[in-house]
Amino acid sequence: MMSLLGRHDVDAGEVFVNFNQNTTSLAVATSGSYSLYSLGSVDSTLDKIYHTKSDDLFLIERLFESSLVAIVSQRAPRKLKVCHFKKQSEICNYSYSNTILAVKLNRERLIVCLEESLYIHNIQDMKVVHTIRDTPCNQQGLCALSSSSEHCYLAYPGSVTSGEVQIFDAINLHAKTMIPAHDTPLAALAFSPSGTEIATASERGTVIRVFSSQDGSRLFELRRGLKRCVSIVSLSFSTCAEYLVSSSNTETVHIFRLDRSTAESNDHGKQPSDDWMGYSFFRFLSKTVTSYLPTQVTDVFSQGRAFASVTLAEAGVRRMCAIATIQKQLRLLIASQDGFLYVYSIPSIEGAECQLIKRHDLRLDDHYAMDVKGLNSNVSVGGAAGVPSGGGAAAASTVSSSDAKSTDKPSSSAGTSYASKVKGDEPTGSSSST
Repeated sequence: MMSLLGRHDVDAGEVFVNFNQNTTSLAVATSGSYSLYSLGSVDSTLDKIYHTKSDDLFLIERLFESSLVAIVSQRAPRKLKVCHFKKQSEICNYSYSNTILAVKLNRERLIVCLEESLYIHNIQDMKVVHTIRDTPCNQQGLCALSSSSEHCYLAYPGSVTSGEVQIFDAINLHAKTMIPAHDTPLAALAFSPSGTEIATASERGTVIRVFSSQDGSRLFELRRGLKRCVSIVSLSFSTCAEYLVSSSNTETVHIFRLDRSTAESNDHGKQPSDDWMGYSFFRFLSKTVTSYLPTQVTDVFSQGRAFASVTLAEAGVRRMCAIATIQKQLRLLIASQDGFLYVYSIPSIEGAECQLIKRHDLRLDDHYAMDVKGLNSNVSVGGAAGVPSGGGAAAASTVSSSDAKSTDKPSSSAGTSYASKVKGDEPTGSSSST
């Protein structure tokens, strides 16, 4: 769902970090190993549930809380390996003619993104069910897959010159809608937990928009800033879908509150119930003056501002952000490529500061997760042995971009036995939101 895809950052030896679909787990890859962490008690400890030696990886995707992980290594950037980390076995692998730029998972589909094509696999047997060919050049591997099985949508750029978003129904295998989201090319995409909304940002980075993924209508327009254009690195809805968080190449992380009740009341001609000297006064003023101002200026007045923000010490560090409810408390999680996980509380009042609760060090290569303030004692660790290369529980199957069609036959060992392995690890009643 959320990963750092800059090849130059991987080559520089930075830490790869990636949250799973419902922000219950964090995957971390360092030189020669990778680890999986549970985020259930992140306020106090960071529990390492698995650690293994491996090739240097630049992509890791874990399927919710299951034992399924999809990995791509720097040594073999055209090969996708699907592994069962608890059994330390490789289930299957697929090879492509070009570098894999992104991998996305949900309980129905596995998506592999190449520079000019997208492959859609059935998660139950890993069969290629559809290929989207000749997509606009997508060097960053920008795409998003909804974590919802009910609204299982895939989003990807539809143009290299403008911010056009293509929405594809990954279950029924047809184009859903096209959204002309921005004037400049896309930089970030993210689906809401339900899959019914999609957030977008362009290369300019000053405005973030939220659209309906079903009909393309614009729901929210949020202004990140006015002074400078930035590169948006991460966009993520909170697991409760009430907030949207963004990070960029600056030192600031912005949190936006998606007030749907206010939007609905405005649609019906009702005034919001905020204090007169607060947000409602700003809305009244904006409505009054916008009729006398050019369109470019009125757009600025109508755009929502950040509900809260966090200013970190250093700019230029790529950071992945997520908002989740952990032990009944709303938390902002910031995982950075320099090897730290920050945990913040989110204020209930607009404009208040987010408070730092904990900072965890992700760069340690032993079997323990250490907070910068001290060593955590209650850490569980998975097997230390790596996934066997070229072996494991299933034989390898191979697909190239020139011959991957919906009629491809995956190896028999990646069929029902694969589905039963994954199914047995799914927690009862788990969902895409916490």
